[in-house]
Amino acid sequence: MNINTILKAELSQFLNSQYEIDFQNIEIQLTKKDFEGDVTLVIFPLVKLIRKSPSEIGSEIGVFLVNNSKYVESYNLIQGFVNLVINSEFYIQFLNEIIQIEDFGIAKPTDSDPLYLVEYSSPNTNKPLHLGHVRNILLGYSISKILEASGKKVNKTQIINDRGIHICKSIIAWLKYGNNTSPKDTGDKGDLFVGKYYVLFDKIYKEEISELIKDGHTKVDAEKNSSIFLEAQNLLIKWESGDEKVIELWSRMNSWVYEGFDKTYTDLGVDFDSYYYESKTYLLGKEIIRKGLDNNIFFIKEDGSVWIDLSDEGLDEKILLRSDGTSVYMTQDLGTAYLRYKDYPKMSGVIYTVGNEQDYHFKVLFRILNKLGFDWSNQLYHLSYGMVDLPSGKMKSREGTVVDADELIHEMKTNASLLIQELGKVEEFSIEEKNNLSSVIGLGALKYFILKVDPKKRILFDPKESIDFNGNTGPFIQYTYARIQSLVNKENFSKSTVDHNLKINIKEKNILKLLTQFPQAIKNSADNLSPALVANYTYELVKSFNSYYQSTSILKVDDNLTKSFRLNLSYKVGLVIKSSMSLLGIDVPNKM
Repeated sequence: MNINTILKAELSQFLNSQYEIDFQNIEIQLTKKDFEGDVTLVIFPLVKLIRKSPSEIGSEIGVFLVNNSKYVESYNLIQGFVNLVINSEFYIQFLNEIIQIEDFGIAKPTDSDPLYLVEYSSPNTNKPLHLGHVRNILLGYSISKILEASGKKVNKTQIINDRGIHICKSIIAWLKYGNNTSPKDTGDKGDLFVGKYYVLFDKIYKEEISELIKDGHTKVDAEKNSSIFLEAQNLLIKWESGDEKVIELWSRMNSWVYEGFDKTYTDLGVDFDSYYYESKTYLLGKEIIRKGLDNNIFFIKEDGSVWIDLSDEGLDEKILLRSDGTSVYMTQDLGTAYLRYKDYPKMSGVIYTVGNEQDYHFKVLFRILNKLGFDWSNQLYHLSYGMVDLPSGKMKSREGTVVDADELIHEMKTNASLLIQELGKVEEFSIEEKNNLSSVIGLGALKYFILKVDPKKRILFDPKESIDFNGNTGPFIQYTYARIQSLVNKENFSKSTVDHNLKINIKEKNILKLLTQFPQAIKNSADNLSPALVANYTYELVKSFNSYYQSTSILKVDDNLTKSFRLNLSYKVGLVIKSSMSLLGIDVPNKM
């Protein structure tokens, strides 16, 4: 039941009968908070058609709807806008329609619905996942769920950057200083184990550069001629030539990392439907580049490197293959994009969840694919997001100053545990219940804090600020959900139809008005690739309900019809909170 659809039909009837005009595109908005009303009609487009002033047209429409619409109670006119007050009957009827629908607002995609691939995480196998990855993962996973809830099929995918110079750096450092140990020997998580050698490589590399500069080398020359760097480069060439010993070692170290990644994904509550590996797709990328050379789309420089010139399109020259024939990121991205299209030829699009420092890279990637004649390149989207900073400053992975995702998850759970103990909310809980609640609240705080921010904006993440039972936070929303469960469970509540003649107060009406907006919030979030729209919708709903709860008696009411309505309303708010938080990948506890 949609008030916009109802009003559009009634307005169409009015325009047909009064002016013989068939006009279907009446714009209907939510009334701004400063004005009386629930929905607003924008009537400026009718001025040219009817040739009357906005006030005349508005008055005619307002009078017609008050006299003829079942649901319009009154109207007021502000210039070219007609603000309509919708009566209680509409909202009661709406609640009766949705009360039995457990997943109200959530679409169920069918085989005929469009398919989207959403890429996220896509880590390098030379270091653990860190806070920057966490924003990427949470964004990609949430957008996947939101797209699906809006009626689209989704394949959650990632490209694992399992080859390249960065991997070779970790391998060289391990060969020189690892003493043939493994994560099993040290007790380290696999990705953390390999990441330590990446940091060690960088430390030694900088020391060698410093010594070469002291010996009279320029900085650029020193960077290119550091012995440990040359070893890493030679290892990459051996890998690309298929050296069996190098491939075996590479496979072994990557397997350690994959085990580590899987644990982090499980702890974060995310998963994937398909995996692509740079070690496989870069060869396809090389083949595409060879064809591009044959068709004069690319060119070779004197040193043998392969480039494309996009300067006539406001971009620049971009390298596609190094002079020694080894590939770059663009090589594998071309191969991955093509392979995904071959695997899913009917897909409607691919959404790349990648930080905004790669904005230029994706502009170039999409233009190259377009120049190569791939029509599906117009269906590729870059979900660009801002970086995550800590109060202490920006993270730097090569220097080992990042916050590992595992450390962050542990800290969030610990902070949640301390807070709920301090507030005295878990005296009757078992140890297992306390641990589960700490996990739900800690991860909920982390996810909500990150996802409530527009993806384009940079985030200053403060773990302590995110865990608060007041304000626009995950724990505040989770606590409201638990409060509602306690409320409805006290009365052995069962869903029932509400008398449509019941009069509701302004706070109840505001809550119902917000519930009607849930499907549109999902659609807007999917269209804009922004989980923040769902997150902040949920906060507004929770704020409205808490205000209502503080001022209105729900259980201690003599009138059973009113009591039944208020319990049904509370129950439905709880379900929408649960659904919307699920779209953000957040669990809600039944008791706190």
